[in-house]
Amino acid sequence: MVSKTEETQLNRLENQVDNGGGGAWEYLCLVRKLKVRRSEKVLKHGLSILNDIKKRSSLGPDEWTLYEQVAIAAMDCQCLDVAKDCIRLLRKSFPESKRVGRLEAMLLEAKGAWAEAEKAYSSFLEENPLDQVIHKRRVAMAKAQGNISGAIEWLNKYLEIFMADHDAWRELAEIYVSLQMYKQAAFCYEELILSQPTVPLHHLAYADVLYTLGGLENLQTAKKYYASVIDLTGGKNIRALFGINLCTSAIGQLAKGRNKEDKESSELQSLAATALEKDYKQRAPDKLSLLTTALKSLKVSS
Repeated sequence: MVSKTEETQLNRLENQVDNGGGGAWEYLCLVRKLKVRRSEKVLKHGLSILNDIKKRSSLGPDEWTLYEQVAIAAMDCQCLDVAKDCIRLLRKSFPESKRVGRLEAMLLEAKGAWAEAEKAYSSFLEENPLDQVIHKRRVAMAKAQGNISGAIEWLNKYLEIFMADHDAWRELAEIYVSLQMYKQAAFCYEELILSQPTVPLHHLAYADVLYTLGGLENLQTAKKYYASVIDLTGGKNIRALFGINLCTSAIGQLAKGRNKEDKESSELQSLAATALEKDYKQRAPDKLSLLTTALKSLKVSS
């Protein structure tokens, strides 16, 4: 995940390059380092270097890294002739390279030659079953064809091997949510929370899924995870504050009777409502009356 500092640095450098201030190579290196997709910019500024013999020769061995970077960006932008030329030059210089072979298979994908691409990927995995890039390409290819069940299958197979890949767990969870397969999504978020317990977004997504599933036990657990988000963010997550109110209101309707836990829930709900009203007074005073009405409908008094 790119930090705010890194994003600021990237945007500043991008603006500098776009306005003729130089630093194109430094920008392209930073894009690679941060693993972000700025395909149009990479294609434009990468070609400006590759088409300049003096600039290109000054890169030394990094010239080939740039050809690869530009090839991928060109495929993203559907400039397939550019991608083909870059890959051809790479193949000429590295005739036995598996890395270049992956690029050739990706070009088949970009052309929509799905069967040929799948054949190439299967061949690579026979030689190296632990090739993460190829496993991920299969997932991407399934999604590109609208084959969501296939994407789920490949992601699950991938995660059997690479269980520590947080991005893959999150991607699988989001697919499950899109299909309203909330129990499966909940499992994915549980894995993420176990491996990254201090990331608020995992707690928040898990709480949202549990709230959607409903039922007293799920609502009570969702409320706890909304509370953990508030704790991890210093009380600044509006969605979690709303979640506390919604869960407490729903629990109150399902669990009749007053007990100690009901009292504590009511106090927590009141604190969350107060925090919401304070935030709205500062940032959206014109919508404060709407918030007050919504909170009253949940039977909250701050």
